[in-house]
Amino acid sequence: MNIVLFGPPGAGKGTQARILTERRGWPQLSTGEMLRAAVQNATPLGRQVEAILAKGELVTDAIVIGIVAERIDRPDCKNGAVFDGFPRTIAQAEALDKMLAERGKKIDLVLVLKVDDAVLIKRAEQRVRDTLARGETPRSDDTPETLQHRLSVYYKNTAPLLEFYSRQGKVATLDGMAPIEAVTASIARTIDKERGWFARLLGR
Repeated sequence: MNIVLFGPPGAGKGTQARILTERRGWPQLSTGEMLRAAVQNATPLGRQVEAILAKGELVTDAIVIGIVAERIDRPDCKNGAVFDGFPRTIAQAEALDKMLAERGKKIDLVLVLKVDDAVLIKRAEQRVRDTLARGETPRSDDTPETLQHRLSVYYKNTAPLLEFYSRQGKVATLDGMAPIEAVTASIARTIDKERGWFARLLGR
């Protein structure tokens, strides 16, 4: 089963993706983490996107799609994957659908974690305080100021994806402000309901 975790930056997509990987065995495909690793390792790609990530801007579709295509072909994605932070635009969603179709796959479910902007800002402020308390330097793309910009980018470029996937009947909206355990339980119920529907459709 291929799932997209959808929501504004800081909504908890990464946390829930990791839980799904642990409990369901579906690899977490996080373009953000892959790009940050490239920056940390000073690869040619990393040098190219370092300034973009620091500003909270979106990298080019060609870069992101290339990373995802290479990753989805690995053996651990055979039974499905959790897309975290991708797609972010209609063009990326269309490219993803095409790429998956070429491999006999598709996006089965889009889970939207709904969180108020004010809560997201508070979470970012807390992450900065926690990072500083550990004696570490906060990530340049994870400050309240950068988050404000990322939210603007999100609402302009990414939120329209809801309509794109809604037309395909794949969207389920969940309360992302609930405690982590409650969000996890809500996701599990939604997935099991969807899988049960497919099983009945196939007569299994």
